[in-house]
Formats: sequence, C-alpha cells, structure tokens
Amino acid sequence: MAGDQRPTRFSLLIKPTSADCNLACTYCFYLPKAGLYPQSSRHRMSDSTLKHIISKYMATDQDTYSFGWQGGEPTLMGVDFFRNVVDLQSRCGRPGSIVANGLQTNATLITDELARLLAEYHFLLGVSLDGPEEIHNTYRKNLKGTGSYKRVIEGIGLLKKHHVEFNILIAVNAANVEKAREIYNFLLDLDIRFHQYIPIVEFDDQGGPLPFSVDGSRWGAFLKELFEIWYPDSGRVSVRLFDAILTYLVEGSPILCTMGEDCRQYFLVEYNGDIYPCDFFASPELRLGNVLDTDWNALLESPGYRVFGEQKSDWNEICASCAFLKLCMGDCLKHRFYGAPGLQSDPRRLSWLCSGWKDFYQTCLPAFQRIARRIQRQRSRELNTRLASSAIRSSENKR
Repeated sequence: MAGDQRPTRFSLLIKPTSADCNLACTYCFYLPKAGLYPQSSRHRMSDSTLKHIISKYMATDQDTYSFGWQGGEPTLMGVDFFRNVVDLQSRCGRPGSIVANGLQTNATLITDELARLLAEYHFLLGVSLDGPEEIHNTYRKNLKGTGSYKRVIEGIGLLKKHHVEFNILIAVNAANVEKAREIYNFLLDLDIRFHQYIPIVEFDDQGGPLPFSVDGSRWGAFLKELFEIWYPDSGRVSVRLFDAILTYLVEGSPILCTMGEDCRQYFLVEYNGDIYPCDFFASPELRLGNVLDTDWNALLESPGYRVFGEQKSDWNEICASCAFLKLCMGDCLKHRFYGAPGLQSDPRRLSWLCSGWKDFYQTCLPAFQRIARRIQRQRSRELNTRLASSAIRSSENKR
C-alpha cells in the first residue's frame, strides 16, 4: 500500500473484558496487558461504549461490518451483552448491511442460552484447544492451576448441540510442536474438520525465547508433517493457513493479515474504547485515540497508524530476493520485533520463524500448486457449463 494511500476498509477486534480471563494460560500474550489499566482489577465494557463503537463503525462505508470479539475471555460478559450486540447491530445497520461476528473463546463458559444465541445470529467461533487432555492441560490451566480440558470439551458439546459454527484454534507450542499427526487425528476423532494452527513465540526481556515458544526449525517440521497428513484430506478438512495459501495461488488474494504488505487492516478496541493498531502491539505509546472522542477517519489518517502499518513492507533485504515473499511478506511484525528492548522496533530483522517458513514452502509449495491448478480447472469447467446452459436457455427463449 503506497504511503499516501490510507485504507478505507477495516474491521474491528474488540476486547470487551480487556485482558480479564477465567483461565491463566502460561503462554498468553495478552494477560500482561492488564497493566494498561491498573486502576481496576475488573474490566467490563459499558453499554454506552458498546453503543458508540457499533453505531460509529456501522456509519462507515464497508462491504461487510466485521466484528471480532476476543479477550482475555469475552464470554465473561455474559449472554445479555451479546444479545445487546446483535440488537445494536440490527438497529444501527442500513438496509442490506452485511454483519459478520467472530468470537474467540476458551469455551469453558459456554451455556445452553449463549450457544442458542450464537447459533441464531450466526456467530463464527474459534475455540482454543491444544490437543488431547495431557497436551492441552500443559499450559491451558484455570486460575486454580488445574487443567481446563474437560470443561472445554463440555463447551464444544454445547456448540455442537446447538449447531454453532466453530473451528478449533491450536496454539503450537513446546508441548505439541512435535505432535502434528496426533493432534490432527485427535480433531478428526472429534469430527472437527475446521482447524487453525498458530505458532507461539514469546520472548523475555533479554530477547531470549520463553520455554513454551517454538523456533523456526520446529515450526517448519510441524507444518510439513501437518501437510503430509492433510494432503489426502484436502477436499474435506479445512486448515486455515493452507486454505489461505490456495486462495492466494488461485485468486491472488491474501486473506491472512500476515500475508498482507501493510498492517493497516483492523483496529483493536479495548474495553474502554481505547484504540490500538494491533492486539500484539497494545502499548501506551501506540495508543491511537479513543472511539468516544475520535472519528474513524481521523484514526485511519493518523500518522501513528500509517507508520505502524508501513513497517510490514520494510523487510530485511534477504526477503526481497526470497522466492516465497508473496506468501510470507516478511511474516508477522511480532515475529520480527524480538531481542533487547532497544531493538524491538526494527522491522528489518528476519522473522524468528523464517527458516521454518522456507523449509515448509520449499517442500510443500509444489503440491499446493498442483491443488491450485486442479481448483482452477474445476472452476473453468463449472463456468463453461454455466455459460453453455445459459446459451441453451437463451436459444430456447427465442423460439
């Protein structure tokens, strides 16, 4: 995106409970963000702030009004909050408006009533589950220090009961990075065919990886093993990263923010209306304003947002000659801003996972390209069939 062009399309990532959560997952990057608002130990979005966010956003010109509800744990807000959400969206939307609601949850607080509401209004859920019980409970514990697996499975059962659309988000960490096949088969045994896999990478103050993190070598090996077992199932199991690769190869469209050349794709909205450019970078110096007193256009045009977004394409010189740049775009800035505090703002550092991405693409891209060509041929046949059918109908109408 050229420096003199600002985005006009954007989505919202809203944290109505800030960093508050009923779990205390070891690797959670957002729990420490409670330090943004130390004046209170309990953070809940008010009705007036919610109304302000929805009404102002739905007054902008968007193809789809996309709301992502995250935390912490957003279901701490309770069912009445989300009932208010859909009511406000209905009242604020113009005729024909398209609204999409996504909710990322640990699923431990799902109730029958909440599941019914989520199903009725077609929320798409991401449910965090790191694998079978022993693996999941390694890092995903409740506030008492015990594993959360059993309650997550109960929550998934309620989502299935009420036909809520959901996928599983696997956080790939030190406990499961060598178990791609086991995790994949575990999800299939649960009859779950929509998967997301994201790498966990966090650093200490000296720039060293925290014990639960993965490195490039292990991340690449995980993806290759996952691809190997997924490839025969490619028509019946969705892996979001793999779907994104195929979408790019077939249509030339990046659908993951990490594959974009500019990080101005959404705004993070905190419980009190504070705006940040990304939840990975919610810090006082990157605060852009507050939705209660700042217009969206002013936020889009703000120098801070522009500078932040343009860092994405300010990548290492090695990236410029990399055969996989269009699929990686230097990777997420979070994976490039590691090291001592004074170096954290250098976007030209190679991604911590660079070697893994290269290994994965070198091994698996030819197979992705074969699948992409198959999809393109199928689409071409379908188009020709429709055109032929249309021609026949047109001919018949002239008789």
